[in-house]
Order: sequence, then C-alpha cells, then structure tokens
Amino acid sequence: MTDTVVDRFLRYVVIDTQSNPESSTQPSTEKQKKLGRMLVEELLAIGLSDAHLDEHGYVYASIPSNVEKPVPVICFCSHMDTAPDFTGTDVKPRTVSNYRGGDIQLSGNSRQVIRVGDNPALLDQIGNDIITTDGTTLLGADDKAGLAEIMTAAQLLIDNPNIRHGTIKLLFTPDEEIGRGVDKVDLQKLGAEFGYTMDGETAGHIEDETFSADGVKITIQGVAIHPGFAKRKMENAIKIVGAVIDRLPKEVAPEATSGRQGFVHPIGVTGSMEQAVLSLIVRDFEEGGLAVKEAMLETLLKDVMTDYAGSTYTFETKQQYRNMKVVLDEHPEVVENALEAIRRAGMQPVRGSIRGGTDGSRLSFMGLPCANVFAGGHAFHSPLEWVSRQDMEKAVSVLVELAKVWEERA
Repeated sequence: MTDTVVDRFLRYVVIDTQSNPESSTQPSTEKQKKLGRMLVEELLAIGLSDAHLDEHGYVYASIPSNVEKPVPVICFCSHMDTAPDFTGTDVKPRTVSNYRGGDIQLSGNSRQVIRVGDNPALLDQIGNDIITTDGTTLLGADDKAGLAEIMTAAQLLIDNPNIRHGTIKLLFTPDEEIGRGVDKVDLQKLGAEFGYTMDGETAGHIEDETFSADGVKITIQGVAIHPGFAKRKMENAIKIVGAVIDRLPKEVAPEATSGRQGFVHPIGVTGSMEQAVLSLIVRDFEEGGLAVKEAMLETLLKDVMTDYAGSTYTFETKQQYRNMKVVLDEHPEVVENALEAIRRAGMQPVRGSIRGGTDGSRLSFMGLPCANVFAGGHAFHSPLEWVSRQDMEKAVSVLVELAKVWEERA
C-alpha cells in the first residue's frame, strides 16, 4: 500500500461516491460505503485498531494520545461523497507536472479548459503538480483531498511517536453534499471536544463562518379543467409558479451576489396544472437577513396570488444549518490554534467566511465546535475541478502541527 497523500488521493477519486438527494436512505447511496470500507482497511493497516464503518456509512477511528497530561480531544473530519451536480462515474485523473502557467486544456473534452482568468489561484501554482480530471467528470477533490490529507497525517503521527499529541478522533461522513452529512453521527461515540473539517479551498485559508441556511417550499393548488373549456376558469399551477420565479428580485440571486451578501435561489420545480411545487434555498450570514428574505418571498407570493382567486398556496420554511461563528466565538482557541498551525507549516494564514456550509456548521451547534481548514481543491462541483500536490502536502503539515499545538497549549 502506497502512502503519499497523492497516492491516496488517486486511489480514492476513482471510486464513485456521489450522494443522491432523491434517496431516503442513510447513506443515500450504498456505493459510498465502498470507499468507507477501503478507508477502514487502511486505518487498521496503520495501527488504528478501533477503525470501523457503521451501518449509516460513517467511518470512526482514534489516534491514541502519547502523552501523560490531559489534552483536549480534537477531531479531523472530511466527507466521502461527491456532489450530484456533475457525474463522478469513471473518474480519470490527470497530472500536469511542473505547471508552467497558462490555461489547462482537459484531454477528454475539447470544450473544457481550466482558464487562468477564471482560476487566479493557478498563478500561485507555477512549478507545482496540478491534478485535474479529463473533463468528462468531476474530480472529487471535494472532499477526497481532505480524506487523503487526514489519512496521511494519521500515518505520520503513528509512525513518529516523537511527535507529542493528545487523542485525535477521525470522522469520515457520507451525504455532506446533500445536507445530511451529520444526520446520524454519534457524537458520544466519537468523544471529541473540538474539531476541524478539511473541506476548504486555497492553501493557508481557515474559515470560521458560514452562511445560515433555510429551505423554502411553496406549494400551489391551482384550478384544473379541460383546456377546451378553460376560459376564465383554469388557473394553471405551473404558470403561477412561473410568475413567482419571474418576480424574484435579480439583485438577490446567487449570480448577482458576492462577499457577505446573501441570496434567494430556486432549485427545483415539479408539478402539473393542478398542483406545482417550487423549492428554494435562502442564504445569509445573519439570521435576521434570512427572515427579511423569507418575508420578501412570502409577500411576493401573496401579490402573485391576487391574480388567481380560485387557487391557494402553502409556504413552508425548514432550517438547514446556521452560521458556526456563533459557536466558535465562544471557543476562540479552535481558530487560534489553527492559525498557529498554518504559520508553523510555512504559510501566512488567511481567515475568512464560506459562502456555503460544511459538516462543521451543524456539528458546531450539536456540541462539537468546528472550524474549516483548506484542503487545496478548486472549482468544486464541476469538470474543471483541480488540486495541486504541493497544497495537499501543506494541508498534511497543518494537521500534524495542529496535533502538536493542542498538546503544547494544554
């Protein structure tokens, strides 16, 4: 078994682990367990005797403490699934060795080009080894780069007992990409006090803030009648949903927002003339911002419905996750120790916010405060996804330094 971070990464990405939002099972796809079983075998091989895969698709393992004094138990976490947005079947990774700059033409699809203009992070990769897909699938660096980094760091800690550290828990989750990554996690069994998800992008970055997120479901009950006799009678539920979508303010769409701006985003429409359902996601860094956007949506909907006297609607909101900064601000050592680890690994740390969420968002509110550390991947959820060997190696160094910093400061 080879054990460099790249060797591991290339083993993992060829296993199809896409999650499925339409499935009601946990995990949502049985194929995620194939990677889980491989990870358990590798963990057992490096000496983590408690490594196991549970019935819900979670991988748990422990690196025992090698010091006498009490040290807070920390967790390193990554997810095994890849996004449903683009196929993850038959991944064919390619390596651009000693990247010299310029756009990268992908070999399997002439229309797929990783352009420097769209990926300015490539400017920092001159001389590095860039791993891409062939342009026909996503790569899976989100989050198999994180998996490979945690596995490699675990082996380094086991093989080098001179590196002093407390107990470290490893957690690999299914279904993160469809918002169910911690639905069935057993935090009591995990037994960690603080955690880090390895699910970020650019080397040196750490994120302690995410969006707060809600889902909105609008159901329209229209008036169905034979179209040949529909004059002044039919109220087509599909058209009513279309009117709602048409009136959504363009300035709060994802494609018109950036930075700390939230958005409202329609993600699905189903139905018929009689009944139609519009699903949306609402995002904002502040809970008050969520409330404002949801009130705007319902006001807009009521205004549309004034033209359809015979039709009715329901407006349902569902909490998805909340901004983890609320929790992390109560435990500043989580971020401070990560900033120090990044410095010791030779980088200038950059602290930021995620225009999205991670498993750490929900874990933080479940009692496991989690910050998000870079894994090195870019252009997630697309065939233009890429990661560099050197950035993955830096992430491994950060994990090892994190273990050392927590022990020193205990």
